[in-house]
Amino acid sequence: MKPLVIALGAGLLMSTSLWAQGTPAPENAAVYFIGLEDGDTVSSPVTVVFGLEGMGVAPAGTEKENTGHHHLLLNRPPIGEGEEGAEELEYGLPADDNHIHFGGGQTQTTIELPVGTHTMQLVLGDLNHIPHSPPVASEVITITVE
Repeated sequence: MKPLVIALGAGLLMSTSLWAQGTPAPENAAVYFIGLEDGDTVSSPVTVVFGLEGMGVAPAGTEKENTGHHHLLLNRPPIGEGEEGAEELEYGLPADDNHIHFGGGQTQTTIELPVGTHTMQLVLGDLNHIPHSPPVASEVITITVE
């Protein structure tokens, strides 16, 4: 019984590490904000429109080459940086107030933001919410909500 458990555990570890490699992204892929620029002053609610070139949009869980779905990183360090940066590049993006998922294939959203300064970054995730390799991410922009 013990060898079976060890073999199953080793198989699970190998499949997890293969799964966590990140789906390849085309060299020319880019994600960007449409109609919202670094330094803009806006009022809430804020409509955020996602632009994408060099790839297509597909809902989470859809395995199709050169596709992914959008994530909005809000008020946090750039993708791959910060306390959990390395883990999110390898194992996927969490779902919380700072990592907003659009797994249905949405290409825009309207969000309520409090008055003040906010940072935003778009990141494309593969079928498992893992950033592509290399990551397809926008520049971080800062907006002010009045």
